[in-house]
Amino acid sequence: MTGEHPKGDRPHEFELIKRFFAPLASDPGSLGLTDDATVYTPHDGHELVLTKDMLAADVHFFADDPPEAIAAKALRVNLSDLAAKGAVPTAYLLGLGLPDDWSEDWLERFCSGLSGDQSAFNVVLVGGDTIRSGHGLQISVTAVGEVPTGKTVRRNGARAGDVLYVTGTIGDAAAGLKARLDHGFAKRMGLSDSQHRHILDRYLLPQPKVKLAGTIRDFASASMDISDGLLADAGHLAKASGIDLLLDLAAIPLSSALRALSKADEAIFHACLNGGDDYEILATVPADKAQAFEVAAKAIGCPVTRIGTVQAIKGEKGADRQAAVQLPTVHLQGPTGPIALNQFPGFRHF
Repeated sequence: MTGEHPKGDRPHEFELIKRFFAPLASDPGSLGLTDDATVYTPHDGHELVLTKDMLAADVHFFADDPPEAIAAKALRVNLSDLAAKGAVPTAYLLGLGLPDDWSEDWLERFCSGLSGDQSAFNVVLVGGDTIRSGHGLQISVTAVGEVPTGKTVRRNGARAGDVLYVTGTIGDAAAGLKARLDHGFAKRMGLSDSQHRHILDRYLLPQPKVKLAGTIRDFASASMDISDGLLADAGHLAKASGIDLLLDLAAIPLSSALRALSKADEAIFHACLNGGDDYEILATVPADKAQAFEVAAKAIGCPVTRIGTVQAIKGEKGADRQAAVQLPTVHLQGPTGPIALNQFPGFRHF
């Protein structure tokens, strides 16, 4: 792990690495972060699954959030990607761009957050880089997972007749962000104190479904994590698999806070439902395995909810049919009929 001396009499790069990051690097291949690269060997019969997410202050988290929570979020959003592929997380690399006003106390707390999640999710730091950032705190995590060879679950495996599932509840984190940006939000929406705390916690600290990875491998035909919004990510899965998805609005699992929002302001509820940052798993399962999937997920404490079905793309024969195949679609069914998806704005990176 290399770095730059950020400012003044703070620790220089090698002292910073030795003091703050080397204690997190217990894997022998990391060599205590004393070399330019790590050597990583997967277990026999396994292949690697790699994922990277970048987070920027005041874009993906608030600069004044607790350092422990910032560290945990940066790691967990990557672990969510691995879980959706059926991979068991094992290691990660950290890229850290520190702003000019960083302090040793802040970095100690940040590393404490990483240490806690390393223990919770059985992962270890194996390398990375530190630089001075001229644009606020920036964090890049590359997470490494292992999966039995040939068993990785991709987005493109959904087939007509499959059942569509999600984990957890949807929309809480987006509601939490609205509450962070608007201090009167919870009161206007009629949320209780406990509902307010719930949505704030869901935004601050994602809960990746790591323990579901094996169940995803055993049952799912396609899977991905929900980061850009339920409907937006359902669209990504539909496109990758070349199928249509039919979702039932009434079946989407909601917390009591989101149910309250749905009654207080339909437009805000719709925005939160597709607002992103859920870090739940969206998966399709063959119909003949659906009941067993539900039982297996419940048995490990990670219940799933059936929210729709996979359908063959509808279209006419000939040229029209060929054009239709190129346009997989997500259909949303409401209590009185189809609902236009333009009512559900989603997260956009740009």
